[in-house]
Amino acid sequence: MAERAVLAGTTATGAAATEAEGRASGPFPTARARRRYRLVVAGLVAVAALIALGLLAWDNPMPLGSDGFWRIAELRITSLVVMAVVAVAQGVATVAFQTAAGNRILTPSILGFEALYVAVQTSAVYFLGAAGISAVQGVPQFLLQVALMMGLATALFGWLLRGRRGSVHVMLLVGIVIGGGLGSVSAFMQRLLTPSEFDVLSARLFGSVANADAAYLPFAVPLVALGAVVLWLRSRRLDALALGRDVATGLGVDHRRETMLVLLLVSLLIAVSTALVGPMVFLGFLVATLAYQLSGTYDHRRILPVAALLGFVVLGGASFVMRHVFSAEGVVSIIIELVGGTVFLLVLLRKGRL
Repeated sequence: MAERAVLAGTTATGAAATEAEGRASGPFPTARARRRYRLVVAGLVAVAALIALGLLAWDNPMPLGSDGFWRIAELRITSLVVMAVVAVAQGVATVAFQTAAGNRILTPSILGFEALYVAVQTSAVYFLGAAGISAVQGVPQFLLQVALMMGLATALFGWLLRGRRGSVHVMLLVGIVIGGGLGSVSAFMQRLLTPSEFDVLSARLFGSVANADAAYLPFAVPLVALGAVVLWLRSRRLDALALGRDVATGLGVDHRRETMLVLLLVSLLIAVSTALVGPMVFLGFLVATLAYQLSGTYDHRRILPVAALLGFVVLGGASFVMRHVFSAEGVVSIIIELVGGTVFLLVLLRKGRL
């Protein structure tokens, strides 16, 4: 009886201590972590709003609130929408891809989407001259590039993830080989271009908001919204995939089928983003790394919105700096590649492995 009384007292004391610490089962270990997440989201929303306001109003020559001010602001809204589309696509896709691949250093660029984009742009200039850039612009060409990237991804996934011996790692290695091959062909064609043709091509190979056309948005916005919403609705399955094949299968998740679906949705998001503004290799990695650090949870339902907000903050902040500090409007990939590459090296050196 005495032992039972002591045990009951200990249990009650532990329960009281747990309750006092605010611990609970769920995506956050403590109430403090939950409050911290809410503050992070609120802070990101506030910073994103300030950046959007700055991009609309800063250096606007017309008086604030006048008709001319709003007309100029309307012209800048297109760039904001493009940034939002790219931010959501890159942030959500990279988090989901890293979960499916089981590695937080890999990014969707490893599948060769950027290399395919560069090959298409380079081929157009190589075979058609400087006028070839115009040949790959327009809504039909935009949709064709998205379809080509999706077709490559579908063929790659269907071939390498089929059957019992299907492996994500083999698929990634094949993606690296394909990307390297396309990059080599593109580099060979670029060497044969005239200086004027190469100069025209170089402007398209930088990830730039200026590459986007407003006519693309009626197609890009629904496609990105569809991919992002479906991935967010399947957050619970992403949580299971993050635990590994055996655990996910034990929880009733068809691991191969779910992995293929996630990778196809990731391919859709990255294909639209790349065809819209061009390659941005380190944007997704930078955003995903910061999202994991700031979220304080492994719940994808919470991580994905933070990644999308961070994407807009990073992309919008870089655009603001390039436009108003360096007078290089639209070309934001320079800062993103520099910062993203630095973060990649720091993470790699800290972990000591891929």
